[in-house]
Amino acid sequence: MSGFFDIPSDLQHSWAGLIGLHLREALIPVAAGLLLALPIAQLCGRLRWLYPPVLGMTTVLYAVPSLAFFVVLIDYTGQTELTVMIPLALYSLVVLIPAIVDGVRSVPQETLAAATAMGFGPVRRYTQVQLPIAAPAIIAGLRVATASSISLVSVGALIGNQGALGNLLAAAQKYDRPELAVNSVVTMAVLAILCDALLVLLRVLLTPWMPRGTRPKPAVRPEPFEAEGAAR
Repeated sequence: MSGFFDIPSDLQHSWAGLIGLHLREALIPVAAGLLLALPIAQLCGRLRWLYPPVLGMTTVLYAVPSLAFFVVLIDYTGQTELTVMIPLALYSLVVLIPAIVDGVRSVPQETLAAATAMGFGPVRRYTQVQLPIAAPAIIAGLRVATASSISLVSVGALIGNQGALGNLLAAAQKYDRPELAVNSVVTMAVLAILCDALLVLLRVLLTPWMPRGTRPKPAVRPEPFEAEGAAR
């Protein structure tokens, strides 16, 4: 167990340092993807004909292997974190754009008509009415995108130790230390669970009007004659 947290010096980070690096490389692309997806989703909501080609484009981008992205980007961004984060931001769009569009479209027309009658313009109606109501769908998309990004960061180990916790997988093979691979997998799984729990908490805070769950109905105790009939 002592070697579980004994990180090889050539990785240039402690275990805690790798966790911080991993979170940075995973969460910044998701945040960037969300900022990019919000205006695109607004356009897709207003121009319905635009949604199918945008969705098709994001699907094609998601189908491109990350290694192919690295080969293209490495001439411009080098063996840096940016080379890893750009593909992850693009991958997040395939989840975030449909989540936002579907959430915004679920807003009742009566609500939109009331906002328009109150003098809300398209941008104000989108940011102050549609997005808050669509928050559950957006958070659901963020949960998927975040878990995926935390997992995919490890591919960065292929380009000069830019995989954060994924670098431990390569080090486990290099130094014949399988405990490093276990460390990597377990730590990434725990990070994904913690981030998911935080997003669920965020949804609860942003949507106080949503039900928090219902208590199970108590079992109905049978009357004495019913119990006797059942016994027979």
